[in-house]
Amino acid sequence: MLLAVDVGNTDVTFGVFKEEELITRFRFTVKVPRTSDEYGELLCNILEQKGFSPDDIDEVIIASVVPQMMYSFTSGIIKYLHCHPTVVGAGTKTGIRIDTINPKEIGPDRIVDAVSAYEQYGGPVIVVDFGTATTYDLVTKEGAFQGGVISPGIRISANALWKNTANLPEIEIKCPASAIAKETVSAMQAGLFFGTLGQTEYIINKIKEDAGLTDVKVIATGGLGKVVSENTDSIDVYDGDLTLKGLLYIYQKQKNGTHK
Repeated sequence: MLLAVDVGNTDVTFGVFKEEELITRFRFTVKVPRTSDEYGELLCNILEQKGFSPDDIDEVIIASVVPQMMYSFTSGIIKYLHCHPTVVGAGTKTGIRIDTINPKEIGPDRIVDAVSAYEQYGGPVIVVDFGTATTYDLVTKEGAFQGGVISPGIRISANALWKNTANLPEIEIKCPASAIAKETVSAMQAGLFFGTLGQTEYIINKIKEDAGLTDVKVIATGGLGKVVSENTDSIDVYDGDLTLKGLLYIYQKQKNGTHK
């Protein structure tokens, strides 16, 4: 079985694939530093709780935006799962062309999402990932990654709001009943959620305008992507497993030795 791993700034998300079927997923919080033994033991314990033996994992593929934890993390996988993981990076065959000034600076998470969206939904496609940062990326009909937008994620904005103001509390991020809030908590929720919603719609429309596109699919993923997508017509599909499935597609391309 294949273990696909998405190392983000907030969480590490895992998916276990049996051939092309995603049979389980789990995550733990990013904590730097951990030792290789801590990573290995934690991963094995979670796999066993899910009903798997570490020996069930034959291959591992990783996309990471946290380079400072990768040495210990990959060492833990080698020691405890006895697999040498494939790490998505420069030179990895993905099936899409990176048409930017410096392809090496594009985050692996953005590339993996782009591959997944293009493989599943075709192009042109805009991928919106509501993670720690919110990213908006365009892939053309021919499968060229054109670049896009990086903006602060809704949780970053929320943290800045309550950490830099003396009297504003930490709140749950959700869609409020109205934009006309009558108390502080719902006023903050309205600002965060409707601000994110407005930004999302504007940036999607701006990308379409600048690219000269009218018929383009928009795919969203990431923790808060579901609630945002439910409140706008600018997003066509919410796919919570977009990144994990992208890792599967890239793994298959490496295994088969193909570009497409």
